[in-house]
Amino acid sequence: MAETMEGLVVRSTAGFVDVRLDGQVVQARLRGRLKNTPRTTDLCVIGDHVRLSRPDDRSIVVEEVFPRHSRFSRRQPGKGPIKEDVLVANLDQLLITFCHGRPVLKTRLLDRFLVIAEHQHVRPIIVMNKADLREPGDPTWHRTYESIGYPILTVSAGTGEGMDSLIHALSDKISAFVGPSGVGKSSLINRILPGLDLNIASVSDHHGKGRHTTRVATLHALAGGGFLADTPGIRELGTWALPIEHLDQCFPELSSYREQCAFRSCSHTHEPQCAVVDAVNEGAIDPERYESYVRLREESSA
Repeated sequence: MAETMEGLVVRSTAGFVDVRLDGQVVQARLRGRLKNTPRTTDLCVIGDHVRLSRPDDRSIVVEEVFPRHSRFSRRQPGKGPIKEDVLVANLDQLLITFCHGRPVLKTRLLDRFLVIAEHQHVRPIIVMNKADLREPGDPTWHRTYESIGYPILTVSAGTGEGMDSLIHALSDKISAFVGPSGVGKSSLINRILPGLDLNIASVSDHHGKGRHTTRVATLHALAGGGFLADTPGIRELGTWALPIEHLDQCFPELSSYREQCAFRSCSHTHEPQCAVVDAVNEGAIDPERYESYVRLREESSA
């Protein structure tokens, strides 16, 4: 009988996966029957827990991919039927990374990341890199998101400011850096894992956007426990498989108001006696965040 083992996928490419077993990494191929099984999502990605067998001394085979308790997904790029593109499985927290300076933070994109984190029940942490470029005082958006309950870490991959707090937040968790290109995700990972030496590209002077530097998603073991994922840069992110009727649940500041609406199926956009709209008009809910909710709802119903 073939020996069986369980491990964590730390890299996945073209039918082969790198799996961490008892502190060592081995390469395994996916069993043919797994690849031929009908599915609507990626078969095996970083963060997946798998069962392996060793049919002989020269090969290791993935026999089973265990169910995921969470995932971070986007709509698969390209035309044709909409499919799910899972970037990281079994996440504990999402490090939503932007920066001071350029590229300029866009709160609409930040809200998209936050909505997906809420929908997937993954803890979001907002990371603001390039602290050495920040203007005096906290911007309005900073106070708004902190008041909602989202933690914000201000760090600098260049100077090391705030890195101790960031590394402490990563301890014993499976975490992923996500955010637009050019904000310094690779620089932060290089600071946390200096032996990794990820490639870094400068921000384009013409567009103010960073160029994509990470090609294959990889899960890296941390010295203090836990794992850190580096994913390809994402400029546009779709709200994968988010039922429109659950969208308001992904905006925590709406929670204390939506049960007070006159209509149980209230969309919080046009109905009379809507407690959410009243709260926006009274200044209890930030109007920019509400506008993000409305736009995402329009996109979901299009």
